[in-house]
Amino acid sequence: MGLEDDPFDHRVTKDGTVLVSRGGRPVVTVAGARAARLAALLGRDPETDQELLARATGNYRRGNEKRGHRP
Repeated sequence: MGLEDDPFDHRVTKDGTVLVSRGGRPVVTVAGARAARLAALLGRDPETDQELLARATGNYRRGNEKRGHRP
């Protein structure tokens, strides 16, 4: 299940807080300067938005995960 199958949603509140959710459930709330930077980058490209939201939640592949053991 990837970002295409289960994308992140976001909402920017009046005070500039970015609320990130996935599957209708809240995942993370980003506030302050970090939220201002994120909000400024969102809305340009849906694919880029998904990557930015995944990075904001810490839910993305870094490329250094260990692979399963082969029997």
